Amino acid sequence: MLYKRSSALFKKAQKVIPGGVNSPVRAFKSVGGNPIYIEKAKGAYLYDADGNKLLDYVNSWGPMILGHAYHPVIEAVIERAKKGTSFGMPTQIETKIAELVIEMVPNIDKVRFVNSGTEACMSAVRLARGYTKKDKIIKFEGCYHGHSDAFLIQAGSGAVTFGEPNSPGVTQGTAKDTLLASFNDLASVKKIIQENKGEIACVIVEPIPGNMGCISPEEGFLKGLKELCVQHDILLIFDEVMTGFRQAKGGAQERLQIDADLVTFGKIIGGGLPVGAFAGRAEIMDCLAPEGAVYQAGTLSGNPLAMAAGYTLLKELKENPEIYTSLEEKTAYLETGMRKVFENNKILHQINREGSMISVHFTSDRVVDFDTAVKGNNDTFKKFFHGMLNEGIHIPPSAFETWFITEALTYKDLDDTISACEKIIKQLG
Repeated sequence: MLYKRSSALFKKAQKVIPGGVNSPVRAFKSVGGNPIYIEKAKGAYLYDADGNKLLDYVNSWGPMILGHAYHPVIEAVIERAKKGTSFGMPTQIETKIAELVIEMVPNIDKVRFVNSGTEACMSAVRLARGYTKKDKIIKFEGCYHGHSDAFLIQAGSGAVTFGEPNSPGVTQGTAKDTLLASFNDLASVKKIIQENKGEIACVIVEPIPGNMGCISPEEGFLKGLKELCVQHDILLIFDEVMTGFRQAKGGAQERLQIDADLVTFGKIIGGGLPVGAFAGRAEIMDCLAPEGAVYQAGTLSGNPLAMAAGYTLLKELKENPEIYTSLEEKTAYLETGMRKVFENNKILHQINREGSMISVHFTSDRVVDFDTAVKGNNDTFKKFFHGMLNEGIHIPPSAFETWFITEALTYKDLDDTISACEKIIKQLG
């Protein structure tokens, strides 16, 4: 496929936007080449500025669970926009969607809406610190919780040492309060807790990580994590920006049968519009201003367009639970087809899948954490990515991102994807 217009648009954007993009992964740095500019999308397909039609497995990084431009959501946004787009004042739709979220998600009493997943995670950590009156947090290497300073930390000499900032602008003072553990390694968490007794406010984790590929929690890991948190008066925060309302109507908490103290949500809660939220038990949430002393605010929080879109989408998911069965079956079908292709062509690979999230890793080792994820052959992935793109299949432009399946995909779409995969793998061989 040709991308002359997209390349020209990118060159123009680079003159006025840092790096030409407003979010780094869009720049195609990890796979090479220039980003594709999208004109429109419908169902399972993207239509780019060069006139190409692409089968989409990114789906705005998750929220388009029922497909792009889903008619009921679009209509809800249009009708709401006719009444005004923003007021900076309360609206009834905020209460309606809050009631729906609480009804769908286990173990939460109250929810506060914000404007992004980053803001949700940042606010949840601040709330945890205010509630526990402790400063330090534990996060896991390879889990991404947005670009707040406290989360842009990498391991120093080891995964259980104090973190080091991995972005200029993040201070050492911030970094010293973020402690890194290894996902699926309960021993690393225990060691950190022992070395920082009485100082840890919360553990924040993606229960099913999606930023080192799709990683499933090992048997007993999250249960053990919960037990440690209870034992040491530490709040457990589930970052469900990706998994919320996707892994089940109640998210990963429901799917994995583990209750967190606080839960964060992202794009899907606004039907794809800019939005985020964090939620938890009333005793914790009531520490937020104006009721409590922990400050958090936002003029556009609870924006009526996002609330109308999110309410429409979540209501559809709640009333049609068979959607989750269908999504699981479609994702399993794709996994089976691609696995057969890789095995028949003797390609070293791992395919990770949890619900309707799936990722491909070109390695012989099981991928269970960040260290095993980085062992994948990134050169092979780059060739695979561009080969699939040339066949009209749009997968995430990074070996460390999960694919998201949409209900709008047909089995013909899945067969076409598997056929494209086979063609590309034979070329690589």
